Amino acid sequence: MNRSLTPEHLATLIVQFPRKPAYRGLRQALQELIGDGRIPLGTRLPSERAVSQALAVSRNTVTRAYADLVAAGFATARQGAGTFAAVPEEHRRAHEHALRSVASGHAPDGAIDLNCASTSAIAGIAPAYERALERLPSYLGSDGHRPTGLPTLRDLIARMYARRGLPTDPEQIMVTSGALAATAVVARALSRFGDRVMIESPVYPNAIEALRLGGARLVASPMGDVLGEEGWDLGGIEATLRQTRPHLAHLIPDFQNPTGLLMRDDQRERYAAALHATRTIPIVDESLQAIALTDAGMPLPFAAHAPGAITIGSVSKLLWSGLRVGWIRAPHDLVDRLIQARLQLDLGTALFDQLVVTELLDDGEVIALRREQLRRRRDALAHAIAERLPDWRFRLPDGGMTLWLQLPHGSATQLAANLEAVGVHVPPGPMFSVEGGNDQWLRIPYVRPEDELIEAVKRIADLWSTMPFRTPRAAQGSRGVIL
Repeated sequence: MNRSLTPEHLATLIVQFPRKPAYRGLRQALQELIGDGRIPLGTRLPSERAVSQALAVSRNTVTRAYADLVAAGFATARQGAGTFAAVPEEHRRAHEHALRSVASGHAPDGAIDLNCASTSAIAGIAPAYERALERLPSYLGSDGHRPTGLPTLRDLIARMYARRGLPTDPEQIMVTSGALAATAVVARALSRFGDRVMIESPVYPNAIEALRLGGARLVASPMGDVLGEEGWDLGGIEATLRQTRPHLAHLIPDFQNPTGLLMRDDQRERYAAALHATRTIPIVDESLQAIALTDAGMPLPFAAHAPGAITIGSVSKLLWSGLRVGWIRAPHDLVDRLIQARLQLDLGTALFDQLVVTELLDDGEVIALRREQLRRRRDALAHAIAERLPDWRFRLPDGGMTLWLQLPHGSATQLAANLEAVGVHVPPGPMFSVEGGNDQWLRIPYVRPEDELIEAVKRIADLWSTMPFRTPRAAQGSRGVIL
């Protein structure tokens, strides 16, 4: 099913463009919108006449812009059907479409691995393991099979949701072996092969793979202007829902990976209403929700606006990437289906890891230490980029673990490949796209020590200064960090 874009919505996306000559400025603006995913691949563009009226330009201008767009590979023209958004083959995926660390014995000496937003253990983790070990013997007399998780941990998770304004029964909680395992369980339980699943773009690549393994046909949902105030293009999301009617929708409203955006309560309410109107079940990934780096109040959980939502959580980002414990919060009527789907994958999460999490989930001191650590690293990375790469644009996130950086020119895929030669491993934007695009973006997580982050930026800046200059992107606006 091909999606279409109304001329009115296209006008709101473009806003303004260079008009000397107008056809070239319009083509550049359209190419950027397609390249960064705000116009999803396969979307039918409005007719030339409709665009000329919406943008107050001549029809010849639109005809020439569309022809140049096709020639550049960012659109395809189908006789009698229209013009459709596309991405040149070389911009689709030059890297693996999943994030894996190269640091575990495979990276050269001196290399800085920034591929994964994963953390080492923080002070307080080891004592929690010791306390859990003392409690373990009382469980050794059982068979250890607990498909829904330890009752004490489920109760802790339920109370955590209640404190956030979402009353929850422990029976609504299933403990899993991390957030990706939870995603796989939900996909297996609630979708059939070939079902449409809407997913944000850009988004965490391993979520793309987890949903695809379940047989889903993924539908890209544009994030919109990730450097602006709104972040999510709710008008585009509503149109996508109406036109594709997906069975499930995967979203990350809390410090979205990779953009770091936080969805406001009014946006959550509108998004939830659109999902309800199309009977689409939301899968809400809250893996980064606890990593707030300011004292500002957090919005209500998305499920407070969408009672039928499936919510996924995890401690792997907050506490330690080696602690593979996550969970699913679901409506009562879906719990049995989730249990049956989970039993097809495994019989439960390691009891010892669950005991460790019960020691840490309410440990405010350990959580505060992690947040302060990430805050310092975020600020060090942002300062280094603003100083050494002032033309690169990014919004300083209020939480999460990553900066999403827009290059003023050139290809992030090519830059990432060149950086490997100087010992810096970073993922380029196309890795975070459902079908391609985002090649002007780079993700850098602030999970390494400050000195490593600063050294990485130095290497990037030194290499960047040697790369051939190209014309900056059209309608770039203000430059540098956006606070």
